[in-house]
Amino acid sequence: MCASCAVRVTLRIMRIGLFITCLTDTLFPDTGKAVVTLLERLGHQVEFPMEQSCCGQMHFNSGYRREAMPMMRGFLGAFEGYEAVVSPSASCVSMVREYYPTLAGGDAGLVRAVEEIAPRTHELSVFLADVLGVTDVGAYFPHRVTYHPTCHSLRMLRVGDAPLRLLRAVRGLEFAELPDATTCCGFGGTFSVKNADVSAAMCADKVAAIRSTGAEFVCATDSSCLMHIGGSLSRQRTGVGTMHLAEILARTES
Repeated sequence: MCASCAVRVTLRIMRIGLFITCLTDTLFPDTGKAVVTLLERLGHQVEFPMEQSCCGQMHFNSGYRREAMPMMRGFLGAFEGYEAVVSPSASCVSMVREYYPTLAGGDAGLVRAVEEIAPRTHELSVFLADVLGVTDVGAYFPHRVTYHPTCHSLRMLRVGDAPLRLLRAVRGLEFAELPDATTCCGFGGTFSVKNADVSAAMCADKVAAIRSTGAEFVCATDSSCLMHIGGSLSRQRTGVGTMHLAEILARTES
């Protein structure tokens, strides 16, 4: 029996809402497709609520809390009733789990809705490794890979070693430890726009660390950070590619 088949029969089928996020939808659709491929390979029912839009993180972080309110309400309505909400963005999941309770404020109805849905909203690696208890998802990726732990995954969601457990179970993958891995890449959303020089310097340090590993690919749980790092890798013509963790996990031998 193939590895993916062996995994599938051990799991209870869940109805999952895919929270795709703005950046994935507009710039990295293959990451979203990879999440669907992966979760369906594990036997789950994945649905994409068409009513979903931005989670409001950019507005909230920039001080526009009133403008973020309709987006929070939209999210709560779009994903009501799903057993789990899964996203390939630690950053956006942090918004839901960590900041929606603050944004809901003194509105009792909103507070109850957030309390109901936030615990069921998961970043992909945590959902796989800690909620489902699966690390071997039947993936095959015969390349040398290093991993950048994004700030939101590391410091907000505290995903721990969930991504590493998943990567180390991928057949054919050679894992390369990243020096100073916990250092920020310099993206930080609007930080990279408002503090462009500092952001570029931070990214240069991150790219130097990546190149020192001899990795063919660097992966992460946030497309935003991969976009920032990937731009620098490309401009320097390093030959090092960027891939979201979901894309690696979705790959199989056949």
